Amino acid sequence: MKRILSVLFIFCTFIFAEEYHVDKSAKNEVKFISDAPIEDFEGVTGQIDGYLYFKDGDFTKKSQLYFEVDLNSLDTGIGLRNRHMRENYLHTDKYPATYYKGKIIKSDTLAETQVKATTDGVIFIHGVEQPLNVEAILIRDGKQINIQCQFEVKLTDFDIEIPSIMFYKIDETMELHLNFYVQLFEKNE
Repeated sequence: MKRILSVLFIFCTFIFAEEYHVDKSAKNEVKFISDAPIEDFEGVTGQIDGYLYFKDGDFTKKSQLYFEVDLNSLDTGIGLRNRHMRENYLHTDKYPATYYKGKIIKSDTLAETQVKATTDGVIFIHGVEQPLNVEAILIRDGKQINIQCQFEVKLTDFDIEIPSIMFYKIDETMELHLNFYVQLFEKNE
């Protein structure tokens, strides 16, 4: 009897769990914005991967999330600046990706298909993990969720040297904007 109940519990847990994976066919965007004395610039990529998991339709219930960005795909619009950024500052040969992992600790319904979620997690950049809470807007559209958020990171918190442009150092704080899509994962039967 205990065995039957255990199997039933596992089956019910699976049925009511929702797992979403990054939809790589969607128009995903990860952007960093840097303030510099002469000219602001940004780096953009669509190379994001990861998942969002929660139970019983409740974003906060046993939630897990993990999102990873390929730093070698960041494009600032200038090839030489891309190379210098990767080789001299981000050291992408050693640290090719950055990631954020955590859980949703709070969610507030803004509209029928829109939720404001607060996450508690850690961000990994340049070999260093730092705690980071992020607020995001989640917009559900059928079997897809659009995730939008923005936050700031200080380069010095991740042992990244502050780049200079013509003897002027750029701002040590980078603003990050993410707008990407996750799709409900359905196992093939």
